[in-house]
Amino acid sequence: MPYTIRALFPAICLTLILPCWQVAMAADPAPDKDAKAAEPPVERAALPSRSEEDKLVLERQVPKAEQQQLQAGEENYLALWKPANTDDPKGAVVIVPGADESPDWPNAVGPLRRKLPDVGWSSLSLSLPDAYDDGIFARAADTPATADKAAADKDKSKDTPAKAPDPAASAEADAAAAAAQAAAQAELTKANAEKIFARIDSAIAFAQQNKAHTIALLGHGTGAYWVARYMSERPSPTVQKLVMVTAADTGKDTPSLLEIVPTLKVATADFVDRDKTIPRQQAQDRLDASKRVKNARFTQVALSAIPGNTAMEQDQLFRRVRGWLEAQ
Repeated sequence: MPYTIRALFPAICLTLILPCWQVAMAADPAPDKDAKAAEPPVERAALPSRSEEDKLVLERQVPKAEQQQLQAGEENYLALWKPANTDDPKGAVVIVPGADESPDWPNAVGPLRRKLPDVGWSSLSLSLPDAYDDGIFARAADTPATADKAAADKDKSKDTPAKAPDPAASAEADAAAAAAQAAAQAELTKANAEKIFARIDSAIAFAQQNKAHTIALLGHGTGAYWVARYMSERPSPTVQKLVMVTAADTGKDTPSLLEIVPTLKVATADFVDRDKTIPRQQAQDRLDASKRVKNARFTQVALSAIPGNTAMEQDQLFRRVRGWLEAQ
């Protein structure tokens, strides 16, 4: 009998252990061989810039024959070219749109570029680089090095008694940070102006290559600021006429349009909206500034609003611009 119990003892133990093993396996199942490893989150592609979006739209909507890829420095950019519809062109008008406007902008820019060729003027409408972003200038406190230093100083301050801040040192640091930011802003605005001037240079060269004996620069909105500043800083006999349509300062660049006008040596027409108070006053200031300059070649032309009839407003502008171009 004792021998029988000893013989059955291993079987009895195995019977007791088996249920426990099954419970343990249920609580901790083997990993699924087919399960996929966790994938890192997919980064979104950067959104296209305003100028890139405009370019894609224009490449789909504007006839290929009108699209020109011009070179300005190290950049290529899109311009829209329409040769004069005559065997004896009067010249070419280089059109510079305002901020956030495309080369085929529906107000002034597009209508003029399409209508001028029918009266003997070739048109070349440019795209401008994206306006600079003030947000790229990070405060000193936002930079990684400064943030690390601030954290170290915070840890150090736990072990040392607090000291009263030095007003003079704080004011000096603030002044130094402000000066550094102003210098960075100045460099950025200078680089932006150089990019725009390079595009105007390339447009003028393209017009000359296409046998334009007379070249006029025409700017709309802030584009008027840039063509005026270009002719003030880079006067050239290549450009004989300057047209500003509802001119406006950029708000970030110097000198101002009011300071530029008296320096212009080229025949200039300033087309203004007489129904808006602020632009009308700014236009009057420009006219007064031109009168204080001997032999000024500055003409101001008032445009009237035609409520509810945008097409007639655009036709009025076209007729006034054409009349002035051909009278010079």
